Parts: sequence; C-alpha cells; structure tokens
Amino acid sequence: MANEPLYKVPTNHRLLLAARPVGVPGPENFTADAVPARAPAVGEVLLETLYLSLDPAMRSWMSEGTSYKQGIPLGDVMLGGGIARVLHSCAEGFVTGDLVQARLGWQTHPTIAGRYLQKLALTLGSAEDWIGPLGLSAVTAYFGLRDIGGLRSNDRVLVSAAAGGVGQIAVQIARIEGCRVVGIAGGAQKCAFITDELGAAVAIDYKTEKDLSAAIARACPDGIDIYFDNVGGPTLDAALEHLRPGARVVLCGRISQTHAAEPYGVRNLGRLSAARGRMQGFLVFNYHDRYDEARTWLAARRRDGSLRQRLHVLDGLVQAPIGLGMLFRGENSGKLVVRVAEG
Repeated sequence: MANEPLYKVPTNHRLLLAARPVGVPGPENFTADAVPARAPAVGEVLLETLYLSLDPAMRSWMSEGTSYKQGIPLGDVMLGGGIARVLHSCAEGFVTGDLVQARLGWQTHPTIAGRYLQKLALTLGSAEDWIGPLGLSAVTAYFGLRDIGGLRSNDRVLVSAAAGGVGQIAVQIARIEGCRVVGIAGGAQKCAFITDELGAAVAIDYKTEKDLSAAIARACPDGIDIYFDNVGGPTLDAALEHLRPGARVVLCGRISQTHAAEPYGVRNLGRLSAARGRMQGFLVFNYHDRYDEARTWLAARRRDGSLRQRLHVLDGLVQAPIGLGMLFRGENSGKLVVRVAEG
C-alpha cells in the first residue's frame, strides 16, 4: 500500500537511569524498557547501535550535576557515545548503510538529527578502530599529551591507568615520539601488557607496592617531565614528588575520586612550585574542530603498526551496567566497549 513505511519499524530497547549511584554504579541503577523506534522527521536519521563506549565520565553524568555536565534526569535514557549504522535517513548526506559516530545513548535504535552525526571515514579504519584507536579516548590522549603536556622527544613520561582506554594510547604516543615511558596499572597481567605490547620501559603495579612514591623513584630515577594523570588522589600526590624542572602535569581523569566518600586532599602541590611546573586540566570536546588532525595521525600510526589498542568487548546492551561497574573496579583489560549488534 502507498501509505506503508519504506522500512520495518524496529523495537528500540533502552536502559533508563532509575537511581543515582552511591559508590560504584551497576545494574541496580537502571531499568529496561522496549518501545517502537521513533520514525525520523526531516533532518533526522534512524540508527542501529553497533558499539557503545564505557567511560569514567559516565559516573558524573549519573549524579545530580556536580561535574561539567548537567546530570541525567531520572527516567531518561542513559547517555553514552558509540558507533551506529543508518537504517533510514531523512537527512541530507546520510544513506542507509552508512556508519556514524554519535552520542547514541544506551539504546538499540535511536533517532538523531543528522547535524549531530559524524560519518565514519572507513579509509581511516574500521568500526572497531573508530570505537578504539580512532575514538574519543585516543583523541583525548593525543591532545592531552601534545597540547596540554607539550610533549617533546626524550621527555620522561609517567602515565597512570596505563592499561585503560586513554592510558594505553598515551603510553604509545609518548613512546612513538621517542620518550621514555613508565606506566602505572593494577595487576601483573596489565603491567605485562604495558611493557610487552605497548612498549613502556617499566610498569608499576600499584596493587603490590606499599610505597608508590618509592616505586616511582625506582622506575623514574631521573624524575618526570610529564605526568599524564587519569586517576587523581594518592597517585597524583606520589607523582608530584618526582617532577623535574619545568614539568607538566596533565589532569585527564580522576577515576579514584569519582565515588570517594571524602575526596582526597592533594598534599604535594608545593613540589609543583619548586619544579616551576604546570598542572592543567582539559576537556577533549574543546578540540572538536581538530579531531581530524588527531585521527589522521592515529590512523597513520595504526597502519604502520606502531599503535595498537586492546578492546575489552562485552556482548549485548544488557551488559552495559555490568561493564560500568567493572570499569570502576578496574576489572577491564583495555578499552571497555559494549557490542550491541554485529557490524
């Protein structure tokens, strides 16, 4: 019949924020529902979610709004970015089958305005590359080291959470640029990954070290030019003790403090002054106009084999809340993603 839709309307399975977390978030903070996918209006696109990225910032988004972003209202779809395939387009520039990157939310079939979508350049890499070594975690490492850290060849670089999504790319960028790199992670397997696969000179297992500052002193006998901080708290304090003159501290994340009952008070800030150093935070979204620069560099290093990223893949949308808990307990090995559908 003439009035029948040109495509079968799929069911949109969604995960909604039901309760704000106290401590580590998990399945108890979400409810699930299923509704017909919304037909796209002019300028919109109906999508099928392929991959969702799990990131530490999500814990802040689930709160009332104490971070740089307003908290998600209770009952709304959980926020999250990922990769999707176009099922039906009413937006110029997108056709069925295109792969795009967007803030999809935790749902299987979102409908989103075309202006919020970025079509994937598959000449740079596959969908898996775009959720991994070309994704925002990798772009974050790129700008954090180069623009905030002022990375130079022969710098002595220390990276915390070095086996995580951002950390493992930061380790490799510094190594590729001729720096001596030391990574901090939890557990023998992660530390072996940092040295054997990522190319760090030394890995520090914070779970087995009674005195982290002493461990950093052994691993970085000449001190630190750049500390790329993903965790905050006592690890930041320990790193500050070993800054070289003119050192730069890149404040990228604070996962150790995200759900701390009492935030840790950093005590070694005096070392920053003594070293005539600089400590600066940043948000990757402020570099939106330069994402192509980062991805062109990352894709080239991916092609020549000098850059890799391990993905820790969970299958099925229902795994997203479980994965979020894993992220904050340090149970993932590599960039944590959820595969919602096959690409």
